[in-house]
Amino acid sequence: MDQAAGQDVRGALPAGLGQAIRQAGHDIAALLDGVADASVAVPGSAWTVGEAAAHLALANELMADLALGRERPYGDGTPRSLAAANAESLAAFGERRAEPLAAMITEQAARCVDALAMTADGPAPVTPLGSMDRSVLASYLLTHMLGHGYDLARALRRPHMIDAERVALCMPFMLSVMPAVADGSAIAGLTARYTIRLRGGGAFGVTVADGAVRVAADPQDRPDCTIVIDPVAFLLIALGRRNPWLAMARGQILATGRKPWLAPRFPSLFIAP
Repeated sequence: MDQAAGQDVRGALPAGLGQAIRQAGHDIAALLDGVADASVAVPGSAWTVGEAAAHLALANELMADLALGRERPYGDGTPRSLAAANAESLAAFGERRAEPLAAMITEQAARCVDALAMTADGPAPVTPLGSMDRSVLASYLLTHMLGHGYDLARALRRPHMIDAERVALCMPFMLSVMPAVADGSAIAGLTARYTIRLRGGGAFGVTVADGAVRVAADPQDRPDCTIVIDPVAFLLIALGRRNPWLAMARGQILATGRKPWLAPRFPSLFIAP
């Protein structure tokens, strides 16, 4: 996977990551610009546009507080606990208007980037998905913003903001979280070695054995199955926003290797956070 070797001049963030977060905030604000009715439903979600935007605003604030070293308990990392924490935070926060939420989303994204850059040598923040170093937390923030930004774009019937360059900046978080979001029942009894190649980008390895998932930043030497996938499709499938069978039908996924039939099983090994 292509990851920039350079660093943000203000701190320890990989080159381009801080700017990508800021720009994602501006892109989401542009989506919300002029939205008078925030009660429009988000496809595939129980939330409205106003609720999704409110969640983004609150999540960005949470991430900024974590980057500053503040303790903010938020579930225990399981999907059920995170959903409960989301519901609780939304119930306590009444704003649903697009304009003030857009301002909060951009402001808190910038606040988080500034905090991460200023405290590069601080302790690893404890996030809803476990302890992370600061560059991974920034990657987590970008991933979260892109996922919900995609939802807002679909609801408002506007182009989404995900591209291959932004997906590459999401990958440090994706690789770090995959073992934690593995579905225990899905990986039980499975032994498999995967190489995942992002078209136009890099590759990484995933080993499933003994009821656990191990992820390596480099591809496997002798994988059972190699999955070549469009990077945008990879992120959307990983975040539960795209059906993998639809992506395969569109030619966005190609499986090779000694056991190519393992490819369709791969997405089901994980529960989207």
